[in-house]
Parts: sequence; C-alpha cells; structure tokens
Amino acid sequence: MNKTEAHSIKDWASVISGVIFALLVSAMATTTASAGLPGEDSEVWSLRKESGDIRIYTMSQSNSSFQAFKAEALIDAPIESIMAVMQNPASCMEWLLNCTESYAIGKGNFHQRYAYSVNDLPWPVSDRDYVISISTKGNKASGEVIMEMSAVPEMRAEVSNRVRVGLSNTQYRLIPENGKTRMIWLQHTDPNGALPGWLVNTLLIDIPVSSLEELERVASKERYQGFSLIYDESGRLIDVRQTSDI
Repeated sequence: MNKTEAHSIKDWASVISGVIFALLVSAMATTTASAGLPGEDSEVWSLRKESGDIRIYTMSQSNSSFQAFKAEALIDAPIESIMAVMQNPASCMEWLLNCTESYAIGKGNFHQRYAYSVNDLPWPVSDRDYVISISTKGNKASGEVIMEMSAVPEMRAEVSNRVRVGLSNTQYRLIPENGKTRMIWLQHTDPNGALPGWLVNTLLIDIPVSSLEELERVASKERYQGFSLIYDESGRLIDVRQTSDI
C-alpha cells in the first residue's frame, strides 16, 4: 500500500480500534463504575446502535472531546469460557482489532496484575501502546464477575515509535444466564496524539459490536472449553482453571 495515500473511513476505523482497547479487569458494586467512568444505570446514556443481541450507548464526558461508551450483549458462551479468554494475556490478539502484541508484565496474581499491549495502526498514525493495571473479583452467590482496568503509563518506559495511552478506564460486568453470558462493557479512553474527537466518536459505535462478535467466536474455540470458576470458602472468586486441573 502506498504510504502517501489518503485514509479511507475503513482505515480510520482501524485507527480508532486502539481507542477502545480493553483487557481484563476488577469488581465493584453492580451499579458502580470504575474511577473515571459514568454509572452503568445513568439516564444520560444515549442508545446509538442495536445489532442482534448487542446494544451500544454513548455519553459525552466533561473535560474530554472523546465520549464514553457502554456496550450490552448476550454472548452465546458460558461465563467460564469468557473468563478463560479474558485471563489469557495473549487473547487480545484474537478478538480485539489490530492488537498485535500483548503479554503480562511485572508481578501479579489472579486478583491484581499488569499487561502491556500494542495496537498496530495504519500510516500515518503512530501505533498506540498500553500499560494496564488489571484486577478481577467475583462472587459465588450471584455468579457475577466484575473486571476493571486502568492505564498506568509510568510503569514502563515509553517506546520511541509508539504513542503511550495515558488515560483509559474500562469495566466489564459478566453475568451468567442459562449457559450464556450477559456482558456490560463501560469504557472511556482519551488517546494521546492528533486524533479528532468527532471522528473517534463517530467510529467507536461500531467497534464494540465487532469486538463482541469476535469474543463470542473465540470463546467457542476448543482451547477455551472445560474451564471452571474456583471460589474460596467465603465464596470469593480466586481463579479460573481447566476442570482437569482441579
């Protein structure tokens, strides 16, 4: 491809996929969002798109030209398989657009860990990279898992040919539902660099749809089958393991 060619809208959609990058995350009360995110049940959310079992909402954010989004979906895969995908740092490359590099960094455990990921974006936009703090909690009584992530850009030295994302907050709430998983995904990212807010806000509506459809496909793969959620005596989620290893 000639590097001097102008971007098409399709190219820009690839660019903005970096904006909605999300990995795995921590637990909070049902109607509470992570720091920097609007509440899940806020009346200000505006429905922007419906596609099958997926609904996408957006909301303007003060002091930011980039909107937050909320995606709600009923995924045809059990919560155990979804969690098996989420707990694999490399799974970013399977279901998130243009994620070309992803791995765990630093010391961590099931409840608190860190990851580094890269989104490969088309010229002339520089690749975006993320250093993410990831926490995960769950409750046996409700069966829900709430995951949360936030950018911690200072944790790792910046790479000269990549733009480090400095502000990104994400929350996933996973709810088992008759062998399927209801997922509520909140996210607000304010990417560094010259990305126009109006364009990001236009394109991010379709990107969660594609990502959730791909997550359903990936979770059905053989390597993500046969997992169980492991709880301690108090009913606190402590791990996700293959049943054969229990």
